[in-house]
Amino acid sequence: MPRGILKRRLSGVVLHPTSLPGPQFHGAFGAEAYNWLNWLELAGFGVWQILPLCPVADGSPYNSFSAFSGNPDFIDIGQLKQIGFPEYKKAVSSRLDQRTALAQAYVWLQDNPQSSIAEAFRSFLSQTDWLPDASLFTVIKQQHSEHWLHWPEPLKNREKSAITAFRAQHENQIQLENFIQFLFHRQWLDLRRYANERNILVFGDLPIFVSGDSADVWANRDLFKLNPDGSPEVVAGVPPDYFSATGQRWGNPIYHWPAHAETGFDWWKRRLKHNLELYDAVRIDHFRGFAAYWEIPADEPTAINGRWIPSPGDELFQALLAETKELPLIAEDLGIITDDVIALRKKYGLPGMKILQFAFDSDGMNPYLPHNHTRDTVIYTGTHDNNTTVGWYNHLAESTKARIEAYYAQPAEPMPWPLIKSALASPARWAMMPFQDLLELDERHRMNTPGTTEGNWRWRFDWSQVDEDLANKLKALNHLYAR
Repeated sequence: MPRGILKRRLSGVVLHPTSLPGPQFHGAFGAEAYNWLNWLELAGFGVWQILPLCPVADGSPYNSFSAFSGNPDFIDIGQLKQIGFPEYKKAVSSRLDQRTALAQAYVWLQDNPQSSIAEAFRSFLSQTDWLPDASLFTVIKQQHSEHWLHWPEPLKNREKSAITAFRAQHENQIQLENFIQFLFHRQWLDLRRYANERNILVFGDLPIFVSGDSADVWANRDLFKLNPDGSPEVVAGVPPDYFSATGQRWGNPIYHWPAHAETGFDWWKRRLKHNLELYDAVRIDHFRGFAAYWEIPADEPTAINGRWIPSPGDELFQALLAETKELPLIAEDLGIITDDVIALRKKYGLPGMKILQFAFDSDGMNPYLPHNHTRDTVIYTGTHDNNTTVGWYNHLAESTKARIEAYYAQPAEPMPWPLIKSALASPARWAMMPFQDLLELDERHRMNTPGTTEGNWRWRFDWSQVDEDLANKLKALNHLYAR
């Protein structure tokens, strides 16, 4: 990892790999991902920001069966050629089901134990401490599709004899899952290396909480506030506010922080180390939860009756810093931000986030307005949770549009370009924008609408939407604003 990357003046684009074009049902780590990086380089960008790469439970990258595993759907079948699999052409030309192709490749690997790729696979197995629990969980889940709380008691409770017997009975399926994770990490690290060779940093995303129905909770019940039967005692969320009278009840289990402290925060050290193997920098989602989190009794249907509980964020980040020597982390510090959150972020030198779409109320001291930006900030036109800038602008009140026009002195260009240029001109060290904004797309192309379950995480672009002069225009702007 290059040191001091958060102090560079850079710009970048937010685009999750699912949004890449290509033959699979969503974007993958194939040729189009490399074409994308070539385009970023051509346009003068230095950062590619993505969402979590974990397996998804309901389509959302923030709801995963494992905080460590990679999503197998990103694996590019065409790259099976690179491991020596002789049937890769047939798999691609016949549009063979991805899992079938991966299973065939694994059979070939078993038949060629002396190959260099088999040796690389064995090395991966020996160096990946999270893999045994993650693959075991995946295979049990394939046999018993319910939440792990409803598995047969011996498996649910990880009784040694039951786990040993299950491993023996399903050894081949577990090894296949190990192989799939090996391919995922191999392909992703190749793609990241390609990005770095083009002076493009990969900016990942680490949600503070994990899913209840995950290998992380099942294998580490002592690290979470659970009832004796494994169900959550309390769950995460945020309190009521202007936007929601009942708050948000996310439902994630809450960490049992004393147990983490007893181990020197070992689980968190391993989690951060793993993320820094995948990415050059990492956004910490819901950073305020490291100062204090909103704890809701699990039997409450809403977040109304929750309470703020202090977190040992200072002790945690001390331990993480001692382990990594540098924390290339960006704090997602949106929402209810109190002095203790600001103090924690500043103590460890972590940049915060600012969103230009939040800037234009009637207050000239609004911290999101460009003249109030500071260098220790990552400025966004919007994020994956916001409307596109065109969609946002289209739905503004006329009075707000008038303030924007006054602020930018009657911009000659239509939205989103005033906000794009404003982000690039900002003193903030990093300036980020969703690709939808660069393509001037409206609300039909937004990535996610928080609080809804339909139509999210599906957006994909096509190269026909990318004007041939766009890269040159953006390269000139990046040069103009010293990005």
